[in-house]
Amino acid sequence: MSAEAAQAKQRSVAAVVDSVRTLEGAGFEVRRPFPTARLSMIDPFLLLDEMGPAHYAPGEAKGAPDHPHRGFETVTYVLEGGVFHEDSVGNRGTIGPGDVQWMTAGAGVVHSEMPDPRLQREGGTLHGFQLWVNLPRRDKMAPPRYQEIPAEGIPEARSADGAVRVRVIAGEALGVSAVVDTHTPIAYQHWTLDEGGAAQQALPDDWAAFAYVFRGAAALGPDGTMVREGQAAILADDGDTLALAGGPG
Repeated sequence: MSAEAAQAKQRSVAAVVDSVRTLEGAGFEVRRPFPTARLSMIDPFLLLDEMGPAHYAPGEAKGAPDHPHRGFETVTYVLEGGVFHEDSVGNRGTIGPGDVQWMTAGAGVVHSEMPDPRLQREGGTLHGFQLWVNLPRRDKMAPPRYQEIPAEGIPEARSADGAVRVRVIAGEALGVSAVVDTHTPIAYQHWTLDEGGAAQQALPDDWAAFAYVFRGAAALGPDGTMVREGQAAILADDGDTLALAGGPG
């Protein structure tokens, strides 16, 4: 551990919250850590949905037909399958494996997100995430904007021993910075940790923060609090660094 890491104060885990399963859109299932009866939001984050993983037979896949957004941003990150989107201001396209779509709804947009035509026609697996990020008051009525980053454009880094990998969607991690432009300074990262692999991630002590585990388990904070699949760890505001390590499974 470096001298800087040794001097950093680690953030502890204030609570571990189980996600709930619910239906969205035209009836597809998501796993949702918030908002729920136990946890309404983590400012500026309004919602996190894990879509699937779900395997669909031909003609079975469902999506979210036309619906309005205003005053916040939606971030769609696909791991498997594809999502076709189009909106009321003329944007349209497909988000495939590893791709990110960062949509600033701003003053308002009517948007649809459906399984891509090939997935609807042939069936297959759909897995991904949607995160909603609140906009600052000054940007609530900004013109709608899309930032679409293909998988190969997402910065990636790994630890020297290869036991920790990270895709940096927003913010900085392991010496690399994201390419997306955000209205609010945030970090949004996809970490993969082998069992026993460990890393330290800087987080400003005045940021609200959480970590969601969607596969396996991770040990977080100075006490190594174990967080398992489908759980979100809410971090206390008692430090400026998060210690994370891969758990079993």
